Amino acid sequence: MNVWLGTFPLLLLATIGALIMMRRRGKLGLTVLLGVNAAILAASLVLVAAAVNAGAASAATVAAPLADTTTSTGSGGSALIAASIAVAGSSIGAAFAVGYTGSAALAAMSERPEIFGRAMVVVGLAEGIAIYGLIIAIILIGKA
Repeated sequence: MNVWLGTFPLLLLATIGALIMMRRRGKLGLTVLLGVNAAILAASLVLVAAAVNAGAASAATVAAPLADTTTSTGSGGSALIAASIAVAGSSIGAAFAVGYTGSAALAAMSERPEIFGRAMVVVGLAEGIAIYGLIIAIILIGKA
């Protein structure tokens, strides 16, 4: 929890700095921000590749003095990555679905206001996609 409290001011300062740079520099500021984002993306992909390729032996040697977890198969990390992909994918899909159905529902309600209930049911079904991804993630974490 303390890590998040410590990084929040840094994130806020970075956001303010990016906005100032975009306002003052224009296209050059956008180019710099895209370069920084590409560098951060590359670094995160290197970390993900290192996490996926880490063997069970390295994890067992670090955790062995703390607890008796030497019987681990090493598939817990893969299950956690799969759970995060399930949540991210379903949330992005739900965002697109709610965007399209919400705009269509608002357009239909402007024509006929009495269909509010039916339109909101369709938007609610689109939000259910994210809940399905969350359920899959809970199942995957339970098996890790």
